[in-house]
Amino acid sequence: METSALRTLWTECFGNEDGWIDTFLKTAFDPSRVCALSCEGRLAAALSWMDAACEGRKLAYLYAIGTHPDYRGQGLCRELMGLTHEKLAGQGYAGCILVPADAGLRQMYGTMGYVNFGGIREIPARAGKAIPLRQVIPEEYAALRRAYLPKGGVVQEAGAIEYLAACADLYAGQDFLLAAVPEGEALFGLELLGDAAKAGGILGALGYERGIFRAPGDSPFAMFRPLTEGGWTPGYFGLAFE
Repeated sequence: METSALRTLWTECFGNEDGWIDTFLKTAFDPSRVCALSCEGRLAAALSWMDAACEGRKLAYLYAIGTHPDYRGQGLCRELMGLTHEKLAGQGYAGCILVPADAGLRQMYGTMGYVNFGGIREIPARAGKAIPLRQVIPEEYAALRRAYLPKGGVVQEAGAIEYLAACADLYAGQDFLLAAVPEGEALFGLELLGDAAKAGGILGALGYERGIFRAPGDSPFAMFRPLTEGGWTPGYFGLAFE
């Protein structure tokens, strides 16, 4: 699979205003972790995945699932997903994770055997008294994240954390771990693990008046499809690349 063809497809499907395609290709992408379909000699649909793990099980976080606009409505996404499930099962993966972009996609993936699991909550906050925190490098963030994950949390490392570090700032403090990106005058916490009550103090320390932080909770977020029998489902997945 040539990366130029994938770049073209993903640009058609998602746009590339913030350069996320280039960033992904330089960090978390692996040509061996791609499934694709062609029509009329053109790349018509494709997805990539990042390796993840939970409780000793190998999982695949499906990412950049896209069908070219010229080929939508022909069942290619369902065919692509079926091929992907078969391929991953043959490689020993226990299940697939994805994060739908909207309710319609959530319903569609539900018809393919995916179920909601874990969950998140979004915490709006205003700046409070600044608390100590420090930026951390990807390797330290990955190690700390393993310790902060709730029971049944999905571990994402290697290229996924490098991708995260290229898109977000990584912080650690007393009893919390944060990946965050500025959104104008506000701060968006992609994932806040640990003591969520520290949100206001984080804003104060980083110089933002307001922000929203994503933390473990009960609102539907990720979906999971098992590839093996046994009825097992992860407990939490909240670090998504959108």
